[in-house]
Amino acid sequence: MTQSDNPAEPFKKALAEATKVMADDPDLAVSFSVDPPGLTNDAVRLPQVSRRMTKQEVLLARGTADAFALRHKYHDAKTHNRYMPQGQMARDLYEAMEVARCEAVGAQTMPGTAGNIDAKIASEAERKGYAQITKSQDAPLAVAAGYLVRHLATGRPLPKGADNVLELWRGFMESHAGETLEDLGDKLSNQTAFAKFARQIIEDFGYGDQLGDDPDMEDENQDDEASSEEEDQQDSQGDEDQSESEDEASPEQSQDDSQDAAEAQLTMDDLAEMEMGDEAEMPEGEAPLEPPAPQPISDADPNYKVYLTDFDEEIKAEDLAEPAELERLRAYLDQQLDPLKGAVSRLANKLQRRLQAQQNRSWEFDLEEGTLDAGRLARVVANPTTPLSFKMEKDTEFRDTVVTLLLDNSGSMRGRPISIAAICADVLARTLERCQVKVEILGFTTRAWKGGQAREKWLAEGREQQPGRLNDLRHIIYKSADAPWRRSRENLGLMMKEGLLKENIDGEALEWAHRRITARREVRKILMVISDGAPVDDSTLSVNPANYLEKHLRDVIAMVEKRRQVELLAIGIGHDVTRYYNRAVTITDVEQLAGAMTEQLAALFDNDPRARARVMGIRPKAAR
Repeated sequence: MTQSDNPAEPFKKALAEATKVMADDPDLAVSFSVDPPGLTNDAVRLPQVSRRMTKQEVLLARGTADAFALRHKYHDAKTHNRYMPQGQMARDLYEAMEVARCEAVGAQTMPGTAGNIDAKIASEAERKGYAQITKSQDAPLAVAAGYLVRHLATGRPLPKGADNVLELWRGFMESHAGETLEDLGDKLSNQTAFAKFARQIIEDFGYGDQLGDDPDMEDENQDDEASSEEEDQQDSQGDEDQSESEDEASPEQSQDDSQDAAEAQLTMDDLAEMEMGDEAEMPEGEAPLEPPAPQPISDADPNYKVYLTDFDEEIKAEDLAEPAELERLRAYLDQQLDPLKGAVSRLANKLQRRLQAQQNRSWEFDLEEGTLDAGRLARVVANPTTPLSFKMEKDTEFRDTVVTLLLDNSGSMRGRPISIAAICADVLARTLERCQVKVEILGFTTRAWKGGQAREKWLAEGREQQPGRLNDLRHIIYKSADAPWRRSRENLGLMMKEGLLKENIDGEALEWAHRRITARREVRKILMVISDGAPVDDSTLSVNPANYLEKHLRDVIAMVEKRRQVELLAIGIGHDVTRYYNRAVTITDVEQLAGAMTEQLAALFDNDPRARARVMGIRPKAAR
């Protein structure tokens, strides 16, 4: 079938043209990709539409296209940036309300877009598991604020899941900003007026300290400063004229002043030399001791900073929930596993067969102890005085191996991705244990959204510039390498717990997992990372360079690969992680995760290095 025979092509072409018309920009570039959708000044990236053209794919593509087109048409970046708050939470609220404004204005002028965007919102809510949230602190306030603006501006009910987030926060928002929200209708069509309106809402919500200076007040101050500068220039010119006349009138006095200054400088230098001389003459035993240099937080990057580690935790899964709750969550995970039992069993058996087929089996015979050698029993029957013969199998090459699975437990994994990740970790632990390969299962997230106790202390202590990582880490041990699978089985159900999945700081988690596995006695060590994107922590990125966490992740990966103590590979769920990891694959559907994990692990034990590189997607050195 040629490209032109693809049944999705006419739809994609029509949607691209409609997007350009709706955005009122014929030069707008429209593309379809498996990468996350995105919008720039001159390009739009929409979700991929497969040949099957399922209803969900079509609705999501149309809704995303309409949302981006309306933002391109009704949004002015200069005005938006002028009133942009400084703090991350305030920025999220500001951004979410602006997106809702553009979509609401579009719905008023083009009513057909409202239904398409509803489909997009429903898809996002389902993907992020908004319908299952029961507490407001687990629901993002910024998202709820955007939903409220859209609901009040259009009068349309929100899709399932999105309505749950709105209802969890509605009481708070209306009690704090109810009077301000009454003026919403008058502000929608004017972006400047709406930006000021959004800043007032943010202040009503209690985040006024994150707004920064008022841009309008800055303009007034600049005008005042300009006028005062002109007056200062006039005054300074008069002072210069007066000083010139004084210098001409008393040259002797100015010469005396310069001599006094030189003498004072010499006196300070002499004092400094005397102090240094005294220090040099001090006995060696009485010399002041220098304080020991502080140990760097990260071995990969000595300049990586953490504001406070007091509230970080490394915790076992069983300590985060009661046994009864773990049992309930495990039962829920088993329900998710039921429809996949057939496929998962086939993959597990395939992996086990591949591993066992690569065993270099060899036996030692005629031993005095071990397994009874049944093949030599005939000699005993023929001659009863012949002693029994025993045999013993030699250890295989890959048995002296430990595998660590490091799972991203961030909020973006909520729903289907985290369920599949937990199921695959469970299956791999059982399968590798049958092959006598030890497995460790770890997870990483943070203890709070938007910063925890470390951020609160930073705020109370004066907001140091570029303080480094501000959130509180939570590193979870689901299964240690020495624990049998049957004892850790219920721990994996913890990933289904509401409110567990928050933000992700990949660099420190990878370094933590690397330290754990390198301390093991096994000869061969394999570390597999399963993630759905780049590290994200709003509290840290709002007060540090935008690439702060990403740079640290790259540094840690470079350190791990340079030391070569551990074989590192990664699987990206919906995001291309090959830009970080040398050995990596990307899957577009979480259903492919089990197959990708088994193929990756089986390839690691392959005796042919070329086959191993082909399956694992290792880039040749010339292409790096």
